[in-house]
Amino acid sequence: MKLRLILGDQLTMSLSSLNDATDGDVLLMCEVRTEATYVKHHKKKIVFLFSAMRHFAQLLSNQGTPVQYVKYDDPENSGSLLGEVTRMATQHDISEVIVTAPAEHRLQVEMALWSDALGLPVTIREDDRFLCSPADFAAWAEGRKQLRMEYFYRDMRRKYSVLMDPDGPIGGQWNFDAENRKPPATGLTVPDTYHAPPDAITQDVIALVETQFADHFGDLLPFHFAVTREQAFLALDTFLTDRLPLFGDYQDAMIQDEPWMYHSHIGLYLNCGLLAPLECIQRAEAAYHDGTAPLNAVEGFIRQILGWREYVRGIYWLKMPDYKALNFLDAKRPLPAFYWTADTQMNCMRQCITETKQNAYAHHIQRLMVLGNFALIAGLDPDAVNEWYLLVYADAYEWVELPNVTGMVLFADGGTMGSKPYAASGTYINKMSNYCGSCRYKPTVKNGPTACPFNYLYWDFMDRNAAKLNRNPRMGMTYRTYAGMDDEKRAAISDDAQRFFKAIDRGENV
Repeated sequence: MKLRLILGDQLTMSLSSLNDATDGDVLLMCEVRTEATYVKHHKKKIVFLFSAMRHFAQLLSNQGTPVQYVKYDDPENSGSLLGEVTRMATQHDISEVIVTAPAEHRLQVEMALWSDALGLPVTIREDDRFLCSPADFAAWAEGRKQLRMEYFYRDMRRKYSVLMDPDGPIGGQWNFDAENRKPPATGLTVPDTYHAPPDAITQDVIALVETQFADHFGDLLPFHFAVTREQAFLALDTFLTDRLPLFGDYQDAMIQDEPWMYHSHIGLYLNCGLLAPLECIQRAEAAYHDGTAPLNAVEGFIRQILGWREYVRGIYWLKMPDYKALNFLDAKRPLPAFYWTADTQMNCMRQCITETKQNAYAHHIQRLMVLGNFALIAGLDPDAVNEWYLLVYADAYEWVELPNVTGMVLFADGGTMGSKPYAASGTYINKMSNYCGSCRYKPTVKNGPTACPFNYLYWDFMDRNAAKLNRNPRMGMTYRTYAGMDDEKRAAISDDAQRFFKAIDRGENV
């Protein structure tokens, strides 16, 4: 008899660990303290995963494959995956433990020790739900001086024949990103995202999280995420119909009190297995061929899945475990309290943190160019920033969070993922959002008490890190501009930055 463990982000019927299951095998799923609390995950994230797990177990049972399911508050629950595997192995005549490879390095390291701990063979099978295996990515990376996503993405397009003509990419170019940077237009009507009403299972999980995880970050209600594959498909179809046509144009735009914008909001369903990447790609491609969505929107959406998602996973497994410790810019400042409370006078930060707290979601420009941009130019400690991103978002797992934060947000990897830091002043935020109109700071003011902090922190960041960045070929113009400033201007930048940092350190509402 074999024990087949299904992890909480492996909610896929075609899972490699299940493909040869027999009636006599034991299927195990468990909600355990070690996974729910290794960081204090957002309450909505825990509700989503526990409810989706319970629904998946119910689906398997309804199809004739009973699951040994251990709930979080089961008095027999040992609190760890190994503890539950051990407990189940003592209750059944288990000859082998089979599991699909975990998505995170920390679990892979733990599982490598399980066989000795159990006195049983433990077989870890490849997770074939991704479109590029770690081995294939390593082969692609071999011998390359730069591991740029754009070239990986082109190869993936060719491999899977996505948006391709016989002579090359449809439309004559690989990337339509230049058409996908429009600021928010006046009078945009943004369709609402998909809402799934909580059923009895979800309501039970909400009650559990309310009592067991009361001190975790985030708002518990309202809860409307899909928790079954059927609902996740409805969420995907809602996006394809209602928001994909304008997704390309406005994917970088931010509007106050519009947290969802034209994005798909399916990352959490992809990352736990309710949706498969290729089926999402093919449905979006069909929308282009059917004439219901323009090429720039479809290509931009597909690039996020076929390009970026697969690329960051490849970087993660290629570079771990050393990648987690990188801090190229020697950033050490503690995470300010307002990342938890949203108690700040910077309206862009207040909006993005508040929406993160409410929804366990923020779209990629909010994450990169507001929340991440501040973390970069303020010199926040990568460990603290990584922990924050990992726990606050429902789609966050270390394999996708760590490269995005360490590589793209903080440039802590020194340029493995990005050719330059994604640092920007308040001008960018003012262009791509309407946040600045409701802010006490002014994006057009460069220094002084009414100046947007992003303005002087941007130049202070450049000054602090000049020794490591001024030879970057993509930053030559920036440093020439800084060199052209007079001493009085440079002193004002430094004085404003130091005043701001001291205010944060004193716990003032900046």
